[in-house]
Amino acid sequence: MGDTARVSAIVWTAAVSLAAWLWLLLCQGFFWRTDVRLPRRVDPGDWPSVCVVVPARDEAAVLPSSLPSLLAQEYPGRAEVFLVDDGSSDGTGELARELARETGGLPLTVTSPGEPPAGWTGKLWAVRHGIGLARARGPEYLLLTDADIAHEPDSLRELVAAARTGGFDVVSQMARLRVESLWERLVVPAFVYFFAQLYPFRRIGRKGSRTAAAAGGCVLLRAETAERVRIPDAIRHAVIDDVALARAVKGGGGHIWLGLAEKVDSVRPYPRLHDLWRMVSRSAYAQLRHNPLLLLGTVLGLLLVYLVPPVSLVAGLAAGSPATAVLGGLAWLVMTGTYVPMLRYYRQPLWLAPLLPFTAFLYLLMTVDSAVQHYRGRGAAWKGRTYARPDAVSDEG
Repeated sequence: MGDTARVSAIVWTAAVSLAAWLWLLLCQGFFWRTDVRLPRRVDPGDWPSVCVVVPARDEAAVLPSSLPSLLAQEYPGRAEVFLVDDGSSDGTGELARELARETGGLPLTVTSPGEPPAGWTGKLWAVRHGIGLARARGPEYLLLTDADIAHEPDSLRELVAAARTGGFDVVSQMARLRVESLWERLVVPAFVYFFAQLYPFRRIGRKGSRTAAAAGGCVLLRAETAERVRIPDAIRHAVIDDVALARAVKGGGGHIWLGLAEKVDSVRPYPRLHDLWRMVSRSAYAQLRHNPLLLLGTVLGLLLVYLVPPVSLVAGLAAGSPATAVLGGLAWLVMTGTYVPMLRYYRQPLWLAPLLPFTAFLYLLMTVDSAVQHYRGRGAAWKGRTYARPDAVSDEG
């Protein structure tokens, strides 16, 4: 009787996992599709002025691969770049000036805001300083982009045309992250896949939907909207500042859009698992609002959705339970199928798709580690700064 009950419980668990995957496949905003790219756009008759704000802290290693691409933007209107050197110790500011002298292009102003006051994250304090300087120019749009982001020459032009055509207050693109090392291939496409699962892009762009998110590496923001909803002051505590920005704009009645990039790439390397682990764990628990119940639910959900299918398949075959094996195999097959489009977007081999349960387990461990670090008082740490108790949900850069 006990063995029968045990087998029945395993079968039911596998069935629930399969049901969860069918729901995700059909009812979660088709998150797995990768065709959400810049929406329809027409060149405006008059090109509005744009100020580009780049917060940068110890970015000398990546700046030569990113900043020249911003300065080389082929934009028909008036545009200039403000790089805010956020207390760098590696000569980021001077390197930026040298690159501007060598490459020319858009005007560049390099400035430094000093250490952030209490209640501000360093990045948002730098953004505030840059926006303050930009407002003196009276731009219609602000492009907030990270120091590790490289843009194709017509990237800014395309962003502005999309914003004008669609009447968007925010147009954001999820930069294509680097995938060269083995760990980057395993973890990075899954990072974007999980993000899209949490924040389906189709729902973000839909008026009336409560789903709001942006990708901090590339955010075109209407300057009037930023002033109206008090960006960045209203989100000054945020560790996950891109999501907080999108929520503030959408909550203030703004129209936002987020999709995958075709002409915007991150040049930041994450060659080791340790680098990727730190990138995820530094803000994972903030995403869960530092709530132990949400952490428990997330862990159980990851186990049910991602680990139960392969375990059920193997256990069913080993125990001679066809129902368990079939249910687990089907769930794993659906999971694998939903991951294939993201691997294609990242131009990665499709044999990585069945390994998603392993990657999900890594993310589970990263999330738990994030909570452990929080309760040890270490908080969210990045580039020498620790934010002990952030109250909002930073991008990956």
